[in-house]
Amino acid sequence: MKTKIAITSLSSISPLGNQPEGIWNNYRNDSTLISSKEINGKNQFVAVIPNEIRNQIDILKSEDAKYKSLDETVLLAILVSRQAIKNAGWKQGDDFGINIGSSRGATQLFEKYHKEFLETGKTATLASPTTTLGNISSWVAHDLKNNGPEISHSITCSTALHAILNAVAWMQSGMANKFLVGGSEAPLTAFTLAQMNALKIYSKEEGEFPCRAFDLNKTKNSMVLGEGAAVACLELGEPKNALAYIEGIGYATDTLEHNISISDEAECFQKSMKMALQNTPLHDVDAIVMHAPGTLKGDISEYKAIQKVFGNNLPMLTTNKWKVGHTFGASGMLNLELAIMMINHNHFISVPFAEKQNLRKSIKKVLINAVGFGGNAVSILISK
Repeated sequence: MKTKIAITSLSSISPLGNQPEGIWNNYRNDSTLISSKEINGKNQFVAVIPNEIRNQIDILKSEDAKYKSLDETVLLAILVSRQAIKNAGWKQGDDFGINIGSSRGATQLFEKYHKEFLETGKTATLASPTTTLGNISSWVAHDLKNNGPEISHSITCSTALHAILNAVAWMQSGMANKFLVGGSEAPLTAFTLAQMNALKIYSKEEGEFPCRAFDLNKTKNSMVLGEGAAVACLELGEPKNALAYIEGIGYATDTLEHNISISDEAECFQKSMKMALQNTPLHDVDAIVMHAPGTLKGDISEYKAIQKVFGNNLPMLTTNKWKVGHTFGASGMLNLELAIMMINHNHFISVPFAEKQNLRKSIKKVLINAVGFGGNAVSILISK
């Protein structure tokens, strides 16, 4: 990194809540936030945001007549973006870029409008503008009235961390000093869940933990979807309010055998982690927040990749998907939030059913991983 980049705030909405103290307390509790919910006539495991946040979404819709027609992915992004810039001390109209993406996009509205089209042969006037991929960043920019670029993208489950990569490139080039980055996802819809079930990766587990992410001895796929949004404020330099610093970035793409494959030893992760760590001694990395989606191959291949890179001296390993589900495009930013909290509280959050690990005395550097369909791996190293 040519110039230090600080993370000066991070705001999120997820099944953990939206207040830092409550989120941390939820992380320190070993119970999952996944539950069974009836969707399209079937009981399915999902992780939902709390009801009080639903009330905030309704209030947001009432603020502006135009907001009533927006998808939940956009509304969630607006709420977390407002909070993030407030926490960072930014103001409406400031100079900063925005890059917020989503894996699935406006799933709720798209399914609604498509159903209407199949039934009537017609569709609503706002069907197209409210389901375009650029919908999220453009509406956040409208709400915050920033001066700077607005970028949206979809790179499946590594979307939020790719937003960090984009921002780093802009900031290192001198084209921007501040960037708002993240991801938003509202995937708990009938069609999206049907797609995951069709891939035979969705959880049918009974018991205390429907998602067995980072259980390396499981015999069944156990992925569960969750909903949420998270964004971070990035700034050049060393501001006094920095939560953490970005020390390294890495990215790579696997050679695919089929549409959703990842290599047996996740070569994409090996490459992305090595790139992120090229200026850092391996023994300095205290912990890794894994992508670990709860699938058989996804979990074990990432673990093998970590073994390949670190050898026998592994950092402490964890994931949050057993608790909050897989939030697709937002998941990488929720991983970053967990990493920052572990650094600032100097406390490791373990997976309750995973094999016990040797705990380190301090947590100063944490690596965050994310990968999605297509083998698009990203690794971000942050430090205290």
